[in-house]
Amino acid sequence: MKYCYLLLFVLTAGRLAAQEDDGWQEPSKESQVYHEYRYKATVPPYGLAHVKSLITGISNDADENRSMKAKTYQALPLREKFTYHMIHAEAYSQNCDVMPPIQDEHLKIFGRLPDAFDEYSWSDRQTGFLAANRDSVMALIKESVGRSKHVGVNYKTAIVAVKGKELIPFLLSIYKLDRKDHDLLTVLLLLMEQAQYAPFKKTATYTKLYGPESNYQSYLQYNRANEELIIKRAMEFYNSGK
Repeated sequence: MKYCYLLLFVLTAGRLAAQEDDGWQEPSKESQVYHEYRYKATVPPYGLAHVKSLITGISNDADENRSMKAKTYQALPLREKFTYHMIHAEAYSQNCDVMPPIQDEHLKIFGRLPDAFDEYSWSDRQTGFLAANRDSVMALIKESVGRSKHVGVNYKTAIVAVKGKELIPFLLSIYKLDRKDHDLLTVLLLLMEQAQYAPFKKTATYTKLYGPESNYQSYLQYNRANEELIIKRAMEFYNSGK
């Protein structure tokens, strides 16, 4: 961990010193605001105070994982387990990469979602819960979003994890409220990609976002034509096999 912090310091210092020479520049204010918006989570209300109090008592293990004790975890009702998973990831995954800032982030539809939990991710126990309680997870997300009208990055990640094709019309109803959250379109793309939906795999969009030359930041330019095409394909995917 100390090595990672030192490396981050050295890389960041080097980046700041070389910004003018290597073309790095600060994104526009609008892009920065949207960047923060993309990383915003939705906090479930189910037993929230209780779950938060239990999380404060969790200690890191030797690998810096932060897992609730099995006995305590098993005693939680399903809704509180859902809250726990949506606000706390157990598995530590060190990441020392320093990436240049994304320019015009608000004008892009990405092929991948941002990390929901920074340097942590869901453990096998947590992904197992999501898979085993798929219908309940989707129902709780829908219920929660119905109140907040916001699908946080944690909820988006969970929808992809449970392959929540059934939520496509609901996600579109939320998206169309203001057409601001382009990561909702990313969820639609990921649902088609993970299902290996054949009509989608034949498109230029699939090649650009998920083909051999793609990367974590591959994107489509946001415009009404691309938006409408993604929505059309997602609804065709939703209706396929019904």
